[in-house]
Order: sequence, then C-alpha cells, then structure tokens
Amino acid sequence: MTGASTEIDAKIQSMGDWRGVALARVRRLIREADPDVVEDVKWRKPSNPAGVPVWEHAGLICTGETYRDKIKLTFARGATLADPLGLFNSGLTGGTRRAIDIHEGAVLDEAAFKALIREAVAVNLAHQSPKAGGGRD
Repeated sequence: MTGASTEIDAKIQSMGDWRGVALARVRRLIREADPDVVEDVKWRKPSNPAGVPVWEHAGLICTGETYRDKIKLTFARGATLADPLGLFNSGLTGGTRRAIDIHEGAVLDEAAFKALIREAVAVNLAHQSPKAGGGRD
C-alpha cells in the first residue's frame, strides 16, 4: 500500500457515516475495474487538510470529494465518455468534466460504473499514444 492509500483509508474511517461507506465502495469498484490504478491525495488546504482522494492511470481518472450531503466523483475527461445508463448526474454542461453525485441511500450500478472507469483509462491511454503514422493532422 502506498502512503496515499493509507491516507485514503484514514479519511474513510474518519467519516464514520454513510459517506465513508460509499467512498469505500466506489474505491473498491475502481480497483476492481483497473488493478493498475494509482491512488493519490491532492489539493490539501486549511479547510480540507486531508485533501481529495484521486485515482490515476495514464492521467487522472477521477476524484472523490466528500460533502455533507454527498460524495462527488469527478471524471477528468468525463465529457468524452459514453454513459449509456446516465451515471453522470452533475456537471453535465461542462466541456471536459462530468461528475457523479452520490447521495445517502443512492444505488450505483456497479457494472456500469466499472465500465466507465475502464473507458476513462482507455481514453487516458489513447491520449498518451503517438498518432499512427507519426504525422500531424
């Protein structure tokens, strides 16, 4: 386990309510969808010294912010991802990001969420690969 993983464990445990349970569940799903995912903690500030959990693979996949009434999973390239079951329910008008707000008692389609994670990784990997033929468009 990395130091960031240990910090995320501590954050989940410190919440002691449904938000910690929900964050632990999506974290498990992310890890199942992408065993090579890297966890990190970013954006520490006085109002949030524990920072924001982040999952990366060839770039940012998503963040896991916690609020009083929800956890928010913001996908860095969410606007480019197919979302046939409509998991994205926040940030729908943004040109780049999309988010999933999970409120207490919400049911998340685990298979659809894992597919979204795998797609986000594929998009990240595609953006890191040189273009076929080596030419510029």
